[in-house]
Amino acid sequence: MCKFDRQGVLMRFLGLLVSIVMLLPAAHAERIKDIATLAGVRNNQLVGYGIVVGLDGTGDQTSQAPFTTQTLINMLGNMGITIASGTSLQLKNIAAVMVTMQMPPFAQPGQQFDVTVSSMANAKSLKGGTLLMTPMKGADGQIYAIAQGNMIVGGAGGQGGGASVSINQLASGRIPAGATVERAVASAVGNEDGLLYELSVADFGTAQRVADTINTGIGRIVAMPLDGRRIKVLAPDAPNERVAFLGRIENLDVMPLASAAKVIVNSRTGSVVMNQSVSLQECAVAHGNLTVSVNDNNQVSQPNALAGGQTAVTQNGQVDIKQDKGGLVHFKPGVNLAEVVKALNAVGASPMDLINILQAMKAAGALRADLEVI
Repeated sequence: MCKFDRQGVLMRFLGLLVSIVMLLPAAHAERIKDIATLAGVRNNQLVGYGIVVGLDGTGDQTSQAPFTTQTLINMLGNMGITIASGTSLQLKNIAAVMVTMQMPPFAQPGQQFDVTVSSMANAKSLKGGTLLMTPMKGADGQIYAIAQGNMIVGGAGGQGGGASVSINQLASGRIPAGATVERAVASAVGNEDGLLYELSVADFGTAQRVADTINTGIGRIVAMPLDGRRIKVLAPDAPNERVAFLGRIENLDVMPLASAAKVIVNSRTGSVVMNQSVSLQECAVAHGNLTVSVNDNNQVSQPNALAGGQTAVTQNGQVDIKQDKGGLVHFKPGVNLAEVVKALNAVGASPMDLINILQAMKAAGALRADLEVI
């Protein structure tokens, strides 16, 4: 009697699946590390309040920003310098700032990272300033880094004779390698039950494909999708083996499914962005612009010098309304993005008009996509 070798059949199936994956075109394949992240491995936001000195008269107006003066007094007090109470300080070379940074996962004490410095009050420019020692705190109130250094401000400005000009933003800047890590954040990579990969965009089909790709690349079943976003992976317990295991998984190529059809509309700027899954059903659209112009042609009636009359102003207003002819445009069903763009361009509408047309198409059921307004 023949015994069924289930493990052997599974390994042959995985081998066949590997061959199929190798034959697929790699043009649209993406690495797992590009579409998914490891649960628990993330950046940590740090923030601090500090003071910038060395400005060329472009600092805070201390009369309108009393906290800047109070900060300076407290700092000098910590250095053993006492300022008599009631002393009025009018300093133009200092500015109160907020300092922000992102501490990446696995950062260790002694490592240095960039920080962003932004003015809090009414400083005209932070160019040429130096940030004094600023503790960087996390959400738990603990100090994880110390920031200090000379700033780089990517702008320029000048003023004189009642006129001023500026290029780019002068109230913020960056300090390369300006923060030094003083305390590490514990980042546990998984637990006894395994690891969790989380997709950037939830999709059941893509989650299944990621799990199949991991199983194929490792050669045994170690991954299983839990839902449309999470994939559980059984990893080795030894830390060195787990690192090598994760490095192998992250560089596997996977073919994600096409994302859901979506149209993003920014009504403030008139921007319209569509992905490649957007399609149109057959419909007809008529569009015409309405223009209203109001002209004032005021005339002055000036009497002769000896007539004894008064100067009179006559208002002659003219209002014109003009409506452009908008022909009915027939849209054929569009199955790809190029056809959709071609059909929408046929209307000849501006981006702001296009927003209204897309909303009307969505209401009529002709736009096969989710319309999102940001």
